[in-house]
Amino acid sequence: MFQIPISTLRYYDKEGLFPNIERQSGIRKFSDSEIEALKVIECLKQSGLEIKDIKQFMQWCGEGSSTYPQRKQLFQARKEAVEKEIEELNRTLCLLKFKCWYYETAIKDGSEENIQKMLPDKLPEDIQKLYNKGFKL
Repeated sequence: MFQIPISTLRYYDKEGLFPNIERQSGIRKFSDSEIEALKVIECLKQSGLEIKDIKQFMQWCGEGSSTYPQRKQLFQARKEAVEKEIEELNRTLCLLKFKCWYYETAIKDGSEENIQKMLPDKLPEDIQKLYNKGFKL
């Protein structure tokens, strides 16, 4: 369902991320509760959170509403980190788009001479925006 290796599921179980999982003849039976937990685990992992922190989050969930502030702070910190990563990736994407335009233009013109005359601030408006964002320090 999640394309997660069995070894990973065993590791999660060993780390205590499925404290109430049912077993029949040694085989783990994933209920809706464990499947929901797995969705959260995978989301948090994808966001860059380490297993130890995911484990802490799962423990907080088991402790009830008194841990809402800690859980909110965890998600707030991850949200901010992901937003920063997205910003950096967008900057990289702008640089790549600029370079694609640069070399398409150089190929069409047969040289980089015309482009160099436009740098750094006489580029076509849409390309100038890419350049400014891509090379922003």
